[in-house]
Formats: sequence, C-alpha cells, structure tokens
Amino acid sequence: MMGRRPLGRQFGWLWAAYAVSAYGSGLGFGALPLIAVLALHAGPAEVSALSATGPAVGALIAVPLAPWVEFRRKRPVMITMDLTRFAVMATIPVAYAFGRLSFVQLLVVSAVVAAAKIAFNAASGAYLKALVPPDDLLVANARFESTNWSSIAVGPPLGGAAIGLFGPVTTVLADALSYLLSALGITAIRGREEAPQPTGKSPVRAGALLDGWRHIMGDPGLRALYLNNMLVSGLIMATEPLLAVLLLRQLGFAPWQYGLAFAAPCLGGLIGSRLARRVLARYGRHTVFRTVGTLRVVWLIGLAFVRPGVVGLVTVMAVELAIIINMSLYTPVLATYRLERTPKHLVARTLTAWSIGQQASIAVLTALAGLLADVTSPRTALTAAGLLILTTPFLLPRRTHTPQHEPEPTPSNGIAEQRNSGSR
Repeated sequence: MMGRRPLGRQFGWLWAAYAVSAYGSGLGFGALPLIAVLALHAGPAEVSALSATGPAVGALIAVPLAPWVEFRRKRPVMITMDLTRFAVMATIPVAYAFGRLSFVQLLVVSAVVAAAKIAFNAASGAYLKALVPPDDLLVANARFESTNWSSIAVGPPLGGAAIGLFGPVTTVLADALSYLLSALGITAIRGREEAPQPTGKSPVRAGALLDGWRHIMGDPGLRALYLNNMLVSGLIMATEPLLAVLLLRQLGFAPWQYGLAFAAPCLGGLIGSRLARRVLARYGRHTVFRTVGTLRVVWLIGLAFVRPGVVGLVTVMAVELAIIINMSLYTPVLATYRLERTPKHLVARTLTAWSIGQQASIAVLTALAGLLADVTSPRTALTAAGLLILTTPFLLPRRTHTPQHEPEPTPSNGIAEQRNSGSR
C-alpha cells in the first residue's frame, strides 16, 4: 500500500511540519475574504481585489528571492518563511483587538504571506528531491496531497464554527500559530544539509532570476502543463471570492455552511491522492495528464446554478467533489513529473517561476472576475469562469517524456471508473 511505504524519519518530520501548517491553513481557509466581508463589510470588487492584489504583489516580491533560495540550505529558508508568516498573520488579531484593522493591512498581509509561501514551497520542493529517492517522489507528493485535502475537509467547518463563537479573526490566529509549529517541526529534522554549489555562473547575476522560466519554456511538456496550470488555477481560484459574496451575502448562508460547502467534498482528495500511484502504474502518465486533466475542469460551470437552501448547498458540494477527486489525482503526478524533469541546481528557481506564474494568473483572473461581478453579478462572473475553463484541455501536452523509472502502463480498456469525480 502506498500510504504505508516507509520514507524515513527525516521525511516524517517534514511531513509532520507540513501537516501542522496545512491544518492551520485549513482552519483559516478563506479567512481574509471572510474578515473583509464580515468585519469590514467589503463588496464584491473589494473582496476580489484582496484575493488578487495580495498574491500579485507577493509574486513580484518572490522574483528576486528565487536565486537566494536556490543557493542556500533549504531548511533555514523554510524556517525563516514559516516565522515570517507567523509574525505577519499575528498582526491581524492584534489590530482587530484594538479596533485598528483595515483593508490595507489585509492587503499587506496577503502579499507577504503569498511571497513567503512561494519561497517556502520552492525550498521544500528542492529539499524533497534531495531527501527522497526518485522512485518514491510520487509516494511523497501523494502524501502531501492527501494531507492537504484532509486538512481542508476538517478545517473549514471547525473554522466556521470558531468564527461564529469567537469572532472573525479566531482562525487567523490559529493559522499563525500553525506556522510557528511548522518551523519547530522543520528544526527537529536531523542530519547535515550540504550547501548548494553554484554551477559555473554567479547566482546573483540578473539572468538567474529568469532561469526557472527558461527551463520551463524550453521543455515542451513542462511548457504545456505550465500554461494549462496557470489558467486552470486562476479560473478556479477566481470563483472563491465570488462564492463568498454570493453564498454569504446574497443567498444568506451562515459561515459554518460556507465552510461545510468546501470542506466535506475535500474528503474526495483522499481518494484521488491514494489512487495516483495505481492509476499511473496502470494507465501511464500521458493518460493521467490528458484524461484526468480534462475531467478536473468540466464541473466548474455548475457553480453558476447555486440556489438558496439545502439544494444550493448540495450543488456546491457536488461540484467541489467532482473537481477535487480528479485534481488530487492529477496534482501529485504533475509535481513528480516537474521534479523529475528539472536538474537539481534549477529546482528552486523552477518551482518559484511556476508558483509566480500561477499566482499572477490567479491575481489577474480574480481581479477581472471581480470587476465583471461588480458590473453584472457574481452569478454572471461564475458562468464566464465556468465556460472559459472548458477551453483549457486544449493546452494539455499531446506527448510527455517518460522517465526510465516510471511504471509502464498495463493494457486496459480505459479509466471510466475514475472519470466521474474531481476538485479544487
């Protein structure tokens, strides 16, 4: 069984640190838009601006961080980024307690957290590639994916209940503390980490900032997956602030119902991530990218048909479940392929470039969706996002490189039994 395959004590600490942070973020799922709506009475344009501007500015901040991350030991980088996120997130409950919380502060916090997240993910990806044997990368990535979805399944309902009982900034404090605990977990990892060595050219040269994009765009498979990922991630995430306004303000859902609508379907992430290795072994990487990559996007249009009451809640949950199962199967296969196709000395810069592209796309598409919702309605903007995402399968690669250690597919009649589910 994939879930029981031993990967060593060092990976165990890394996984534990990730889990603590993930569950804290699960409690704080959508916390900043919720605070903007409930505490600052923000409208659709402001909520979308918060979801767009913060990640966009964070992506710009992360650009010069890429070479800095690449040529430093990764554990200290991860600890620094965790402590940075703890400190900046902790300012929100403090400001709220003194009646000084503002929309500008939420924007600043969102930007700093986004930049620190990009740097952390780049460092952790490079560290994982050095820590885990190539044949175990998919197992490791599937475990992270499973943890991510389980944290979203458990966190938002608890977070919604906590907000109802203790106020809108409660979950932000829990999220901040989770970063502190994550830093402590990474500190517990033993073993000497060698300092990366520059490969001939100075890591501080201006061109080093673009090396990650050069590598992605020079690899046909990565290039296609990168462009597809930017659009898919951007369009899916653009629906979140729209749904926050539609469900909480226009349709009258309670915060706990809003959390439940996104949390319960995330149990599907446990299914998809656990299927990843078996599906890859049986059907091959190309089928996963083409078929599952298509199935994860065809359901989003369903959010345009949400109605009040139980029917509306079930509609959101069904759409999210359909997206999540496919997304959680697809993502660890993509993450593993990306690491396998990237030389060790380029991993941090490649992952940074990937994250920056994704965040920039989320920012632009979220802002556009917010403007459209402000001019028309959130439901109209959801319809536009659902229709546009149906074009993204045309960007999926028609052929991908197969590493020697990838399990070869066995003959089969297809994956029809996995086709009817997916997620965020």
